Amino acid sequence: MLPAIPSTPALIEAGRACTAWPFEEARKLIARLEKKPKDGPVLFETGYGPSGLPHIGTFGEVARTTMVRNAFRLLTDDKVPTRLLCFSDDMDGMRKIPDNVPDRAFLEPYLQMPLTAVPDPWTNEFKSFGDHNNAMLRRFLDQFGFDYEFASATEYYRAGRFDEVLLRAAERYDAIMGVMLPTLGEERQATYSPFLPISPTTGRVLYVPMKEVNARDGTITFADEDGRDVTMPVTGGRAKLQWKPDFGMRWAALGVDFEMFGKDHQTNAPIYDRICEILGGEAPEHFVYELFLDQDGQKISKSKGNGLTIDEWLTYASPESLSLFMYQNPRSAKRLHFDVIPRNADDYLAFVEKYPVQDEKTKLMNPAWHIHAGSPPKVAVPISFSMLMNLVSVSNAPAKEVLWGFIRRYAPDATPEKNPKLDELAGYAVRYFHDFVKPTKVYKAADEVEREALQALSAALMAMPRNASAEDVQAAVYDVGRAIPRYQDLKAKGATPEKPGVSSEWFSAIYKVLLGQEKGPRFGSFSVLYGLDETRALIGKALAGDFVKTA
Repeated sequence: MLPAIPSTPALIEAGRACTAWPFEEARKLIARLEKKPKDGPVLFETGYGPSGLPHIGTFGEVARTTMVRNAFRLLTDDKVPTRLLCFSDDMDGMRKIPDNVPDRAFLEPYLQMPLTAVPDPWTNEFKSFGDHNNAMLRRFLDQFGFDYEFASATEYYRAGRFDEVLLRAAERYDAIMGVMLPTLGEERQATYSPFLPISPTTGRVLYVPMKEVNARDGTITFADEDGRDVTMPVTGGRAKLQWKPDFGMRWAALGVDFEMFGKDHQTNAPIYDRICEILGGEAPEHFVYELFLDQDGQKISKSKGNGLTIDEWLTYASPESLSLFMYQNPRSAKRLHFDVIPRNADDYLAFVEKYPVQDEKTKLMNPAWHIHAGSPPKVAVPISFSMLMNLVSVSNAPAKEVLWGFIRRYAPDATPEKNPKLDELAGYAVRYFHDFVKPTKVYKAADEVEREALQALSAALMAMPRNASAEDVQAAVYDVGRAIPRYQDLKAKGATPEKPGVSSEWFSAIYKVLLGQEKGPRFGSFSVLYGLDETRALIGKALAGDFVKTA
């Protein structure tokens, strides 16, 4: 049973004015239902093409749709029933053989067969290629705890769940062709049909023109692969629709109220809508999201393999951090590369930490509400992910257990058992640093000014008590910087000639010389976490040129 959405009158009222995108979409859906009430549950749908394994885009679509569903549930005080249907287009023909199968030659005889008629090339555990990937989808969605119903196109077509609308498509064949033909080139127009019959002789999905569409009998006539004319019903899974008409048909047959899709579908959305209307349905509310880009700004492609996979993300950060990435700015194209992981890991923790003390309006703008369906957990993490990575950097910790020696110095009461989220972060930090940060580190040899400044910083740390606070250490870092002309900033807010500000160049020098990277942590917090004596030793090694030699 779907857990209830925590609500109060004040929270519902805040939701009516909330500008977070899931609430904006939920209000559109409520306005639609006010114009035309619905007897059954409100239906949210997502689509999946099982020609490949579920991927990060599949996660994003289901996660984002769930966020809209949760906003809708709050605004209706959870009194309007809802469903989330994850629909698999597993009756599509296998147009090409995937690169990741163990034996490509084994699948060659099954090209153009429905995906649920192609044997499972991996394990023989499942009846078909499509069934294998459908099982992977369900396992994938269950891993993240989504509330959903699974639907198979093959089962729906064969069970007759689309028969009524398919017969209507035969009746209104000319109207559908009138929508489709203007979108096609001259050569394709000559052979196009919205119906794709399944060959009774070969079992393949056929892209052939119709010789006759008999609306009275609900049949189609076409030339089969052996050249003979075949007449057969459009019902019972004997034929399916081309993908664009299939979108609209499915919306009409199932009464879909909301479906989101990527920008690559945007130009086709009017086609889907019109066919849905021709077939007697009302097009659902849409949400179009931008596509992901790789590190070079190129569109991510499954065939190219230039994207970040779910498993790769979850190797280095939590599922919640991935949900945050999906929540943030879905209408903007975003780079989906390894370097976005640390920021999302830390931002997620910051949002969850702020949530309990926020008012209703601010809570609904907090991504934590949307990630956790209104019930964010209480998470105590005294050290950020980025700080842990910097700690790994200077300690070269091979495992998270080594990090805990430093963590206890900073947070004496913390333990892996009492702080499982911190322990989890420590493991992520070790893996991320050794795989991505360490290979790119470039240490800078200190020039004379930098050498003088770092020696002064070491002396300041030596003079401080060993239990000095992070704030006290940070103040000492500033004092050292403002005493050196190169690092003085007279334009800083509140700066005076007697007490100038400190330029970012000082901190950049610290990071480049001591850590071998462009950016770094708040140095006061880092020094307390790592230890003042250890930090002085780090400065000594850097000034001796040890890091440059090693690099």
